[in-house]
Amino acid sequence: MRPASVTIIGPGRLGQAIGRLLAGAGVRVSLVLARRLRAAQRAVKFIGTGVPEEMTEGGTLPSPVILLTTSDSGLEPLARELAARCPECGTIHAGSSSADSSVFRGRRPWSGKVVLHTCGSLSSEVLAPLRQQGAAVGSLHPFQTVPSPEAGVRNLRGCYWGIEGDEAALRVARRWVKLLGGQAFLVRPDRKILYHAAAFLVCPTVVTLMERSARLLQESGVPERISRPMLAAFVAETAGNFSALGPRQSLTGPVARGDWQTVKRHLAALRRLAPEVVPVYTELVRDMLRLAGRRAPPGVLGRG
Repeated sequence: MRPASVTIIGPGRLGQAIGRLLAGAGVRVSLVLARRLRAAQRAVKFIGTGVPEEMTEGGTLPSPVILLTTSDSGLEPLARELAARCPECGTIHAGSSSADSSVFRGRRPWSGKVVLHTCGSLSSEVLAPLRQQGAAVGSLHPFQTVPSPEAGVRNLRGCYWGIEGDEAALRVARRWVKLLGGQAFLVRPDRKILYHAAAFLVCPTVVTLMERSARLLQESGVPERISRPMLAAFVAETAGNFSALGPRQSLTGPVARGDWQTVKRHLAALRRLAPEVVPVYTELVRDMLRLAGRRAPPGVLGRG
């Protein structure tokens, strides 16, 4: 059975990447909507299909599936805005100053529609205005980094996706993830923010730590042309060990082996040459101690 067509609203980096992958997997991308027509046109050019349109108050949304790939902060107002219109005819219903309050009385104009969003920190509950108008709502979020549409096309194939929502929305989400060769898993809607915090802890924070490490390497005489690929290989191997061996067995270095003299020498050098790194270092050592099941001798972390 051919997957239902989709309209993409708010086509940033993730929306463009998903759109291109879905189109390549046989899902018809019918419309691509943005606040500015040029943004929609740019997205359609990247996706390779679809009709670009500017978001207007009376526009129609005939696709059975609507994918919202806007920012987290823009999702709630967008949901309210969409719920205030009939997707098939574009008429504004009660709740809008231009509405004829009798038009949709006793009807739910979004019945039969599925609306999904891709925000990692918000559950499908943010789409409650659309659910109240009859839509099945849900969310699907890739546990993956998408720094550009091109990188997203590479990275989203075969990745893991957190999903939650109404059953009809989950069916669409699972179908899409399967088409993209990925693996879907359920996230508790009331704990979605913890799911997102988990992603935050191992993506932008790792980049930040790698940049800190590169600066220390530069101070020790290692040029950037060496440090960047070297750190990339180092971190990739560490991630592989975490997957294969588990966290405690993958933990290496002076804390794991109880080499407290080296930890003290690290801190002495950092206090002298890179004092801004000391708070990060000491907090990470404290968490390493928890993971390693060790206690540091008194005074090792000093005034960290």
